[in-house]
Amino acid sequence: MARPVIGIAASTGDQYGQPAHLVLSQYIDAVAHAAGAVPVLIPALGDTLAPAEILAHLDGLLVPGDRSNIAPETYGGPPAPEGEIQDPARDTTTLKLIPRALEQGVPLLAICRGFQELNVALGGTLHGRVHELPDHMDHRAPTTLPAEQRFAAAHEIKIVPGGILAKLHPAPEATVNSLHGQGINRLAPGLTAEALAPDGLIESVQVTGAPGFALGVQWHPEWRATENSLSAAIFAALGQSARTYSRK
Repeated sequence: MARPVIGIAASTGDQYGQPAHLVLSQYIDAVAHAAGAVPVLIPALGDTLAPAEILAHLDGLLVPGDRSNIAPETYGGPPAPEGEIQDPARDTTTLKLIPRALEQGVPLLAICRGFQELNVALGGTLHGRVHELPDHMDHRAPTTLPAEQRFAAAHEIKIVPGGILAKLHPAPEATVNSLHGQGINRLAPGLTAEALAPDGLIESVQVTGAPGFALGVQWHPEWRATENSLSAAIFAALGQSARTYSRK
């Protein structure tokens, strides 16, 4: 049987002084090896391609993390500080693609920035700078650290009983990495919290009543996905759901 095709939303960037569409290799590797699927990149073309045109070729969708932050005007937040990295083309692409994917029942995994995009796309809001909130942790990792240290385990999460994560990871807690500045403020209608950080910040959500796999996580399970039991289980579930969707 042919492997399912999972699209990975790209961000915009720069290569040799020219505009580029970029996805880190670790997301591509996780889809290929941990999910057992064929990864294809979805360029951040905004309104150039309709979501239906993109999804017609896919059996699953991965909305990955990125160094850029979601523009606050997309969720009615206060202005971003000067110099904050944003990616309007990606915002325009994913915030329209996510709802259409869910309407069609396309299996979905949203990671870090993608997790936040899922919340915004369905009507939720974000904290622009979690580290400035009272009684909250600093969830960022210094960009000057080597990757091994940046993606290392950072804090525990408490897993909500009865959800998707609880089925994939029987233990009530797990240890995850943490590399984000934004976080969920108001949870979107249609989303259910799946896990919480020690400071109460939502770390995972599921799309309530979704016909297939539809999960968002704030951490980075794509980092060495096959070496971590929870990460491997998440991507395996995405791959299995994509295979089921493909057969339909």
